Amino acid sequence: MAMTDRRTNRYTRRKVLRRLGLATGALALPSAIRAIARRPQPEVSSAVASAEAAKPLEIVQAPAPAIATPSANPHRVVLVKTDDRVAGTRRAIELFQPQSFSGKTVFLKPNYNTGDPAPAATDANLLEALIQEIQKAGASQITVGDRSGMADTRQAMQTKGAFDLAERYGLNAIVFDELARDDWQTFPAEGTNWQRGFAIARPVLNADAIVSTCCLKTHRFGGHFTLSLKNTIGMVAKYLPGDSYNYMRELHSSPNQRLMIAEVNKTYRPALVLVDGVEAFVGGGPEAGTVARPGVILVGTDRIAVDAVGIAILRSLGTTNSISNGSIWNLEQIRRAADLGLGATNADQIEIITADSASTQMADEIRRFM
Repeated sequence: MAMTDRRTNRYTRRKVLRRLGLATGALALPSAIRAIARRPQPEVSSAVASAEAAKPLEIVQAPAPAIATPSANPHRVVLVKTDDRVAGTRRAIELFQPQSFSGKTVFLKPNYNTGDPAPAATDANLLEALIQEIQKAGASQITVGDRSGMADTRQAMQTKGAFDLAERYGLNAIVFDELARDDWQTFPAEGTNWQRGFAIARPVLNADAIVSTCCLKTHRFGGHFTLSLKNTIGMVAKYLPGDSYNYMRELHSSPNQRLMIAEVNKTYRPALVLVDGVEAFVGGGPEAGTVARPGVILVGTDRIAVDAVGIAILRSLGTTNSISNGSIWNLEQIRRAADLGLGATNADQIEIITADSASTQMADEIRRFM
């Protein structure tokens, strides 16, 4: 472990520990923390042999102003401790400094499994703030769309204000269930656990950039947890027009459900992922459950890294045995996604970046759950 200050030299592990002990509770300046707990790394398949080598634990003290030069680490995750979804969203994006949206078409994928209040579904105020940030970054066009799993999609989107937001900000709003056959891109079953393959909505794949925003919650119907990897299932067809085969019935009845969730994520790379953890379901879910209030917003681009940090937060709150037991890196969604080369393969590769003492404290607390 090493500590780096952009104004000083590299320190030894012994000095780091001594300085950290002296510094606890005295963070007067904003800081960027790149930190993660070390855990024994499980064996991974040869499919991840080309993944980037693990990076050492670093803690970086950022000079003023608050925002440091963005890290080059593709596995970085910004953590903002907040009870304000709008302010937290803006701050997290500001800290993360994503690649430019200027001149790009953007597909924005919320979580509209139902039309229930967060954490069951995406909060309207958070979504509006995210739309504003993307437009401010120069996007040429934003499309928002989803396919609900437990509700009528159009009704859920209406309840959550998606169509009102589309009218107010000049967005395209799409109900995936209403797409024509040619608006779905099919992918073969070969190399997956899907019996007949699957189909992804073309408006998602045709966009220059894909932004996913999801909630922090458990999933009692076999997914175990539903974060950014699971949010992709809303892009997948339940039925293809002219075909009575129910792809969602196959998914939710399969013992390989969690592997299948990871597999559909191979079809795209997100430009931004945002997790609303102001409230969370630590049991039950996805539409109702035991509510906790961790008060956090996460932002990244690596779905595995973001989900791993989210799972660590659920573990820190006390959650289901299926989430709590064993290494995060052996949970099937995470393990299969890592096998497919979708992101981080162990905790050492992940940086958690914060910029205030409350966020820093939370990052410190969740390290041991990684």
